[in-house]
Amino acid sequence: MPVQYKDYYKILGVPKTANAKEVKSAYRKLAREWHPDVNPTRKKQAEEKFKDISEAYEVISDAEKRKTYDSLGSDWQQRARTAPGARYAAPNGPSAGGVHFDFDDLGDSGFSEFFQTFFGGLGRSAPGARRTRGMRGSDVESELPLSLRDAYAGGVRSISLQTETVCPRCHGTGTVDNKLCHQCRGAGTIPTIKTLDVTIPAGVRDGQRIRLTSQGGPGVGGAPSGDLYLIARIGADPAFERRGDDLDVDQPVSVYTLVLGGEVTVPTMAGRIDVKVPSASQNGRVLRIPGKGMPKPGGGSGDLYVRLSAQVPTMLTERERELFKELAELAKAR
Repeated sequence: MPVQYKDYYKILGVPKTANAKEVKSAYRKLAREWHPDVNPTRKKQAEEKFKDISEAYEVISDAEKRKTYDSLGSDWQQRARTAPGARYAAPNGPSAGGVHFDFDDLGDSGFSEFFQTFFGGLGRSAPGARRTRGMRGSDVESELPLSLRDAYAGGVRSISLQTETVCPRCHGTGTVDNKLCHQCRGAGTIPTIKTLDVTIPAGVRDGQRIRLTSQGGPGVGGAPSGDLYLIARIGADPAFERRGDDLDVDQPVSVYTLVLGGEVTVPTMAGRIDVKVPSASQNGRVLRIPGKGMPKPGGGSGDLYVRLSAQVPTMLTERERELFKELAELAKAR
């Protein structure tokens, strides 16, 4: 019987451009759906589907095997006839990419003849070898809302978020006594609320990811959990505008101070400070205050830029109005 071509991308339901994360996600979903223990009423069909899914992942998840598979092209039949005929050495060997399932309940037929022709014996265990199989938990992302002042101060913060944990009834297998687990409905995990203490680095930027090792999705079969990535989302501040590690702030100043010079009290993230305003300053002038911006990851801080905004008096006494007229006449006489 001639070798039958296997469209591994179609089996996994992913495009040829799919990256490793997309391939793994598709495999996890299909493997849980078609595991024979979860399909007792259609066990034979599930066994065949599960074999195909595992075989497809075995190739597409491995960079070298995927490269070989993609290079077969339209001449795959000719290559099958001239292939050296390497055979699949161990049906009980581990799958590629650090994600494994137990094949002991699928018989001794191994993977397809197509797989054995092109990939048999590549990266497999010796006959009879057995290893612990499991599947690492998936990485999880969640947004972490912060104020600008939270980002400035950093420090430890307690957060609560919904995540997944191993089902206590089936211990992550999805089945109990060869029947679908009713608590997790075959998923192997259940939703739970977890409280974590998160160390926020001072000066964290919007969109920056904070990694919490082993706080992501739970692993299967004793494999480790994935990681949790918290994405900082920093809200707008009523006083300050951030530019990288620097801060901008608008500071109202009287026209008298702009003309004659003086001092104004301006806000910073660490409290208010007095700043000197040079005489004859123009409206909109920007003063730079070194080291009063946001903390930098490698140490030190950015700068604070104070934009002077003239406050024009709106209620003048008769005497003040006369003085302004005199100033205007003096300016004309120059």
